[in-house]
Amino acid sequence: MASVLPLAVPVPIGQGVPGEGYPWHWTVCRWLNGEVAALAPVADPAQAASSLARFVAALQAIDPAGGTVHEFRGVSLAAHDDNARTAAAVLHRSFDTGPLLEVWEAALAEPAWAGRPLWIHGDLHPANMLVSDHELSAVIDFGLLGVGDPACDLMAAWMYLSDESRDVFRRELAADDATWSRGRGWALQSGMRMAAYSADNPVLNDIGHHTLAEVLADFQQAG
Repeated sequence: MASVLPLAVPVPIGQGVPGEGYPWHWTVCRWLNGEVAALAPVADPAQAASSLARFVAALQAIDPAGGTVHEFRGVSLAAHDDNARTAAAVLHRSFDTGPLLEVWEAALAEPAWAGRPLWIHGDLHPANMLVSDHELSAVIDFGLLGVGDPACDLMAAWMYLSDESRDVFRRELAADDATWSRGRGWALQSGMRMAAYSADNPVLNDIGHHTLAEVLADFQQAG
């Protein structure tokens, strides 16, 4: 994939297998310079949005034949309903989650993706992107890579972008209303989980709260 994607990605140079003390497969990848995008602002948000849209489009254009439907991201939004509502219940201790659930239910009401599953990164938020020389330069952490509803990767529009840069992202991907709404739902459930369960990780906690604010503002503007 690295050869056809417009942003740098980790290229594996070694693979490990489950063993004592670590029960999963693991890889060693070439080092990518940069800082996580959650901590390093870009000089031009619109350019970053355009770069990210080209990355998503290039990923979706790769032949999905033989791709695995990821058990967590390749499923429908409805499969995350319990997780989303549980996170909302945790957040309810600190603020009104009624508007968040309104956004969530609107996303669930959209028609499901009827096309064939396409490649998705599955976790496209600013802690998994790198900035170098004030430009978006790389996407990392492909642990949720698989095929599924392409709306999943639109989560970046609310988890990383805002206002005008989000419009650039949508225009370049030509996302229809239903796909855009499902993407907002993917961002919302990820943002709620981050905001609810990342008190010990300030970076993810901030991404979660940023996401919730952007989702609410965008939904109210669209309504």
